[in-house]
Amino acid sequence: MEEYFVKRPLNRPPTHPGEVLREDVLPVLDLSVSEAARRLGISRQQLHRVLACTHPITTEMALRIGKFAGNGPGLWLRMQQAYDLWHAGQRMKAELSKIETVASAESRA
Repeated sequence: MEEYFVKRPLNRPPTHPGEVLREDVLPVLDLSVSEAARRLGISRQQLHRVLACTHPITTEMALRIGKFAGNGPGLWLRMQQAYDLWHAGQRMKAELSKIETVASAESRA
C-alpha cells in the first residue's frame, strides 16, 4: 500500500486510524482480528481496543501496522495525531480562545 496524503473537510473530526484498519485494511486482506493480531505480534484484546477506537495508535503500534500494511508508520502516526489534535482542540476551544497570539518581531516589522 502506497502512502498518500488527504486533506479532510474541516467540519468533521478526523477518522481514528483504528477505524481505517477495521473498515479498509483488514477486509481487503481478508483477515480475522485473531489472524491480524497474530501477524502483528500483539494480543487480540489489544487489537480490538485499537479497532474499537478506544485506544490510540502508539509509535510501537504504528511501526507494527506500517510494516504489516506495507505503508510505513508515518501515515498511522499522522492519522492519530490529526485525531488527537482535533479532539483536544474541541475540548479546549473556550480556553484557547482566551489566549492571545503573540506576533514575532519579524512579523511586526
